[in-house]
Amino acid sequence: MGLERMAADGVDYERVSARESPVGRFMRIRARSASLAAGLSAEDQGAQSMPDASPIKWHLAHTTWFFEQMLLRPTPGYRPVDPAYDLLFNSYYESLGPRIARHQRGLITRPSASEVMAYRDRIDQAMVALLERGGLSPGSHGAYLFDLALNHEQQHQELMLTDLLHLLAQSPLSPVYAAPDAETGEKATSADPGSLGFVDFSPLAPEIGWAGPGFAFDNEAPRHAVASRPFQLADRLTTNAEWRAFIEDGGYRRPDLWMSDGWAVVQAEGWRAPLYWTWAGDEWLTMTLRGERPIEPFAPVVHISWYEADAFARWSGARLPTEAEWEIAATGAPVVGNLAPRGALKPLPAGPADDAPRQLFGDVWEWTNSAYGAYPGFEPTPGTASEYNGKFMINQMVLRGGSFATPADHVRASYRNFFHPHQRWQFMGVRLARDLPKARTGRRNDETTDFLSDLKAALSRPQKSISPKWFYDETGSRLFEDITELPEYYPTRTETALLTHIAPDLAAIVPDGAVMLEFGSGASAKTRLLLDAAPQLFAYAPMDISEDALASAAKSIARDYPTLKVTPIVGDFTQPLPLPDFAAGRGMVGFFPGSTIGNFTPDEARRFLGAVRALLGPDAALIVGVDLVKSPEILIAAYDDAQGVTAAFNKNLLVRANRELGADFDLKGFSHSARWNADRARIEMHLVSLVDQTVTVGGERFHFAAGETLHTENSHKFTVPGFEALATSSGWRVTRQWTSASPQFAIFVLTS
Repeated sequence: MGLERMAADGVDYERVSARESPVGRFMRIRARSASLAAGLSAEDQGAQSMPDASPIKWHLAHTTWFFEQMLLRPTPGYRPVDPAYDLLFNSYYESLGPRIARHQRGLITRPSASEVMAYRDRIDQAMVALLERGGLSPGSHGAYLFDLALNHEQQHQELMLTDLLHLLAQSPLSPVYAAPDAETGEKATSADPGSLGFVDFSPLAPEIGWAGPGFAFDNEAPRHAVASRPFQLADRLTTNAEWRAFIEDGGYRRPDLWMSDGWAVVQAEGWRAPLYWTWAGDEWLTMTLRGERPIEPFAPVVHISWYEADAFARWSGARLPTEAEWEIAATGAPVVGNLAPRGALKPLPAGPADDAPRQLFGDVWEWTNSAYGAYPGFEPTPGTASEYNGKFMINQMVLRGGSFATPADHVRASYRNFFHPHQRWQFMGVRLARDLPKARTGRRNDETTDFLSDLKAALSRPQKSISPKWFYDETGSRLFEDITELPEYYPTRTETALLTHIAPDLAAIVPDGAVMLEFGSGASAKTRLLLDAAPQLFAYAPMDISEDALASAAKSIARDYPTLKVTPIVGDFTQPLPLPDFAAGRGMVGFFPGSTIGNFTPDEARRFLGAVRALLGPDAALIVGVDLVKSPEILIAAYDDAQGVTAAFNKNLLVRANRELGADFDLKGFSHSARWNADRARIEMHLVSLVDQTVTVGGERFHFAAGETLHTENSHKFTVPGFEALATSSGWRVTRQWTSASPQFAIFVLTS
C-alpha cells in the first residue's frame, strides 16, 4: 500500500487556492481522493468494518455522484451516467428517493473499483467542460454548489482515512497503509512539549461564525454575538502520557468522573483505554495508518469519545471549552499545523511554548462542550443541499480545528465538525479549558473594557491610530525584551552601558530611606544598576500596565534584594495613580528609562512630565533616558529588524485584540512598517493593510482600504537642547546630563 505525498509543509494553501483556476482546483482535489486509494487492493476498497463506516470505493463513487447530482443534472440536455447510481451512491438525501442503508454499503459488490474510477473519469470530463464554457458564473448559486461539492469531497478524504484505519485495525496482521516516512515527521516524535499551560482570554462583545468572502458551510453562519465570560484555554493538546496517567489513576473505573450515559457505554463496551490501544505486557501499542506502533508519550492522544474527553477534563480539574471559546481563541490565527498536506498521517507533539495556544489546527479534532445546533438566524442552503447540515442538528457534540487528515485549504476558525458523544473512530482529541480565576477577573475586565474603547476609537479616526501601551500584555512584554537583545536595536545596550558608567553619580542624588518609582518598569532589568549602586533606598515601586510581567519582575527583585520593600503598582502610568502609603514623608526618585518619553507627542510629554512632578512632590528627582536624533538608516533598522521580532511585537496588538476582544483581524492581511518622519523627528510604526478588508471589533465593523495603516507607535528623537527646553517648560530643572558615544543616547537628571 502507498500514499502519494501531496505538498511540502508550510505552504499557504488558502492563498494557493485563491490563485487557482476553477478547473485547476477541481482537478487537484479530485486527484487527491484518487491518490488516497492508490495502491489499495480491490478487496480493501470494497470492504466495510462497521455500520458507521463506508467502503473506500463508495466514498469515491458518492463524491462523484454529488457533482453529477448537484451540478450536471440541472444543465439542459444532460443524461445521467446510470440511474441506478442514485440508489447506490445517495447518502442521506430523502428528497432524491430510496438508497442503500449505510451499514449495507459493504454488501454492494458492483460496480467494481475499476468501474467506479471510470465513472469518476467520465464525470470529471463533464465537469471540466462545464467549467471551461463558463457554466458557473461567479456569485451564482451554481458557483456556491461547486464550492460545496469540493469541500464535500475534502470531507470524504478525511473519512476515507478514518474508515480505512478502522478496517485495517480489524485484521490480526496489523496491515500498513503507508510506510513510515522520515520526511513527514516520523523522527519528530520525542520532543517534549513541556508542562501544560493556560492562556487567558477576556473577550468583550465577542462574535463567532462566518461573515466573510469565500466559501463556508451553511451551519457556520450567520455571524452572531455570543456570551462569554473570561476563560483560560490550554496552550496545547492533551498528550498520550497524560492520558496514560488518567488510565493508571483508575480513570476508566471511577463512575464519579463520568456522565451517566458515558459510564453506561464504558461498562457495556468494556472501555479501558482509547480506541486502538492494546496492552502488550509491558507497553501500550496503538494501531495507526503506519501500522501498529508503540504509544508516543508526547504526541496528542487520539481516538477518544466526548464521554472520555469530558471525564478526563473532570479528572484534571478542568473542563472542555465551548465552541465559542475555541473560535474566539482561534480567530485571526493562521491555519498552520500538522494538516493533511504535511503527510505525517498521525498526530505530532506540540512545538515550543510561545504564550499562545499551540496546535489549534491539525493533529486532532478537539471536542468542545457545545451541542451541535443551529446558530440564531440559520438558513439552510436552498434546494437539495438543504439536507446537508440542518437535519443533523440534534444529539451530537461539536469538534473544532481539524486533524492531520484534514486538507489545509478546507479548515478555518469557524469550521464546525460534529459527532455523537460515544463515537471515537474519528481522529478526535482534547484541549482543556478553565474559568479565569475570580481574583484576576475584575481588573482584567476593567482593562479589557478600556482596550475595547480605545481600539474602537482608534479605528474610527481618519488616520487610524492607537496608544502603544496596548502592546504590553505578557507576550508583548516578552517580545519587547527580545527586541532589546537584537543587534540592530541600539537604545537598550547603549543606555545600559551609560547607566553602568554613571550609576555612582546617580546614586549620589538618592536620599537615605528614599522611595523609587519606575514608570513602565517591564522586566526591571536596568533598575538593578541603580539598586546595586544605591543600597540606601527604602522601597521600590515598579509601575506597569501588564500585570503578569509586573508580578514576575517584582518577585525577582524582591528575591534578589531582600532588605528592599518592593510594592508593584498595576496601572497606566499616563493616568493619575496614588503613591503608596509608605511613601509619605520620604524622599522620592522617579526612574523613566528606555526613551519611553519619545512615545508621547511633545504636548503629551509636557503634560506627563508635569503630572510626574506633581505626583513626586517637592525636592524630588526624575531620571530620564532620551534617545537622540541620528541617521535614518540606523533608526529604521532598529525598528524593523531582520529577524522580524519587531514585526511580531507590532502584530501582537492584533493577536491581543482577537484574544481579548473577540476581534477578527486576519494576521496575514497586515504587515509591519517602520518609517522615519523627518518633519516630526520620530520613527513611526504602522500596521499596513495588504488588501481591502473589513474587521469586526466589539460587534462593530471597520473598513481598511488596501495600503491603509493603523498607526501604533511613535518614537520621538531629541536633541539635548530640545529636551532641556521640554523639561523646563514642564516645571523641572535640568541638574545633570550625560551623553553616550555613537549611537548617541542621553540620560538627564531633573529636579523639582
